[in-house]
Amino acid sequence: MAEYKIYHSDMAEKKTSTAAKKTPATKKTTAAKKTPATKKTTAIKKTTQAKKTTAAKKTTPAKKITVAKKTTAAKKTTAAKKTTAAKKTTAAKKTESVSKTPLIKNISTNNTQEETENLNTIVKKTDSKPTNQKVDDFLENFNWHNYQEGIDLIEDDQLQEFELLVDENFVDTSDDDVLDGIIVHLTDREAIIDINAKSEGVISLNEFRYNPNLKVGDKVEVIVDIREDKTGQLILSHRKARVIKAWDRVNNAHDNGEIVNGFVKCRTKGGMIVDVFGIEAFLPGSQIDVKPIRDYDQYVDKTMEFKVVKINHEFKNVVVSHKALIEADLEVQKKEIIGQLEKGQVLEGMVKNITSYGVFVDLGGVDGLIHITDLSWSRINHPNEILELDQKINVVILDFDDDKSRIQLGLKQLSSHPWDRLSDEIKEGDKLKGKVVVIADYGAFIEIEEGVEGLVHVSEMSWSTHLRSAQDFVNVGDEVEAVLLSIDRETRKMSLGIKQLSTDPWTDITSKYPVGSKHKGIVRNFTNFGVFIELEEGVDGLVYISDLSWTKKIKHPSEVLTLTDQIDVVVLELDVEGRKLSLGHKQTKENPWDGYANEFSIDSVHKVSITEIVEKGATIKFNEDVIAFVPSRHMDKEDGSKLKKGEVAEFKIIEFNKEFKRVVASHTNLFKEQEKKNFKKAVKNLKESNSEKTTLGDLGALADLKKKMKDT
Repeated sequence: MAEYKIYHSDMAEKKTSTAAKKTPATKKTTAAKKTPATKKTTAIKKTTQAKKTTAAKKTTPAKKITVAKKTTAAKKTTAAKKTTAAKKTTAAKKTESVSKTPLIKNISTNNTQEETENLNTIVKKTDSKPTNQKVDDFLENFNWHNYQEGIDLIEDDQLQEFELLVDENFVDTSDDDVLDGIIVHLTDREAIIDINAKSEGVISLNEFRYNPNLKVGDKVEVIVDIREDKTGQLILSHRKARVIKAWDRVNNAHDNGEIVNGFVKCRTKGGMIVDVFGIEAFLPGSQIDVKPIRDYDQYVDKTMEFKVVKINHEFKNVVVSHKALIEADLEVQKKEIIGQLEKGQVLEGMVKNITSYGVFVDLGGVDGLIHITDLSWSRINHPNEILELDQKINVVILDFDDDKSRIQLGLKQLSSHPWDRLSDEIKEGDKLKGKVVVIADYGAFIEIEEGVEGLVHVSEMSWSTHLRSAQDFVNVGDEVEAVLLSIDRETRKMSLGIKQLSTDPWTDITSKYPVGSKHKGIVRNFTNFGVFIELEEGVDGLVYISDLSWTKKIKHPSEVLTLTDQIDVVVLELDVEGRKLSLGHKQTKENPWDGYANEFSIDSVHKVSITEIVEKGATIKFNEDVIAFVPSRHMDKEDGSKLKKGEVAEFKIIEFNKEFKRVVASHTNLFKEQEKKNFKKAVKNLKESNSEKTTLGDLGALADLKKKMKDT
């Protein structure tokens, strides 16, 4: 009994210390907790004890005993609902226990008889004959909280066993971890998944589109999306779970070169969208197959094998390839075929691709090119005129590079050359018929027979000598007749002519166009030195620029003429052998300079105004054709000043050249000539004066006249 008193005394001291530190609100709450609610059922006490003991020992996380938490909450709620009288009584007892000095009596008063008995039982179990040391150790390690809450002690091994069972049989739906679930039921729209929680979860079947073979019992990866929706249902997500682990799978597949299965969802620009582990990957059109794909829709909604070829972690992009798998299988076959290739070898292949310049043929893993010129002996505009896609054909190997990566094939070489079938009776001078197949600037190619062509040069299309295009005479597809000019069977070249079908107009040219005859012609072409005039088809003549006008100084013929103008010409010269004809246009009119020679003869005087001041002089205009030049030294007036623009004066013609249309005039010469006349007259008068001597004044006047004459 003494031990009991000491135990209660020590306990009271600790309670007093704790109570002194608490606020009034805290005291009231504690008092509420210490109500007879501790007398609840054994099951509740044991569960609460497990929770409290675990919390005290800190061996198990709080989340592992969720049921115990809920039980404790229920207990606390029940305690809170007790009568007000009980609360007040308990609170009063608590307050009184703190204030009174006899601690042992306080404890005996405040606790019920049942609590006292429980305490005595605990003490007795500890040691029937306790010593002071044992009592101190017991009091120091005693869990007063568990005692006040009515929590029974649980052994550690039992607690660990309980935690292990919780971990194995219950799933924490509050975490974002990926869980494994089993499909227990399938509806038209949803899949019911068991994840070992308090209820099954639901996932929409849209998340399983990639797996059309989904069935009950399949294990799937899920993540808790919504713990409880408005109906209390657990909502799971398979798509999110796949995305979480998808990148690990994709990275491993890329690093290890693994083959993955993907579901082709839809088409996109340049390729397809493929679902790989829940990630949308891009499949380029060029990576679908080794041959070009023309219909992408045939692969939509299909599951295929792919190889991850590229990953962009920054932009979360994944590129896959189906072609890489095929190429790996064809690589061995390709090496075997390349090792057996020889020039002249005939192989069977399939048309893989058609371009404007040729056809690519698949030889069984190795591609070769048939150039458009090697498709047919006859000329074609596009390869699709002969071949079509996926067509099986026989080809011959013409050439290949050192590593045999570029193989040149031929198709026409499998048949004999058309020139070998050409009749030996064809000779020069024969008239042949054919079709125009190609037109170039220099001429047109005429196909006489299939694969046999001849060239008609533009010079052989017309007797005309001025430059013209072949398109001015023929068009592609025209059926024409030509004369065989030359043939070389070794080089397989043929020259044809069309103009030879008509008479050469130069045969009787001298009778048609004698020198001096006047004719009408059409302007056909300009040059810097003249203009070509067509008198008739095949007869052209040249009018030099100096023969265009009598009066105008022409720098280019286009200044006075335009193409297709009809003008009068006179035959000046005729060269039959050289097929040259010299014409003149100004010769059809009288030369006005014949009249100007009389009108503006040398020393004739004309009164006009200065038209323009130019470098080294001025110009004066007598009429539309005659413009004279006045040198600067001939613009001096009698008083020593210069003539100005627009000033009217008399001018003397000092030079006239009809051939070069050059006229030079002078104003100064008018009074200079008069001064010379006066000087001569004065000298003459001095000589005639014999009786009188010459005075100094006369000598001075003569000196002045002489000086003026020297200046001029």
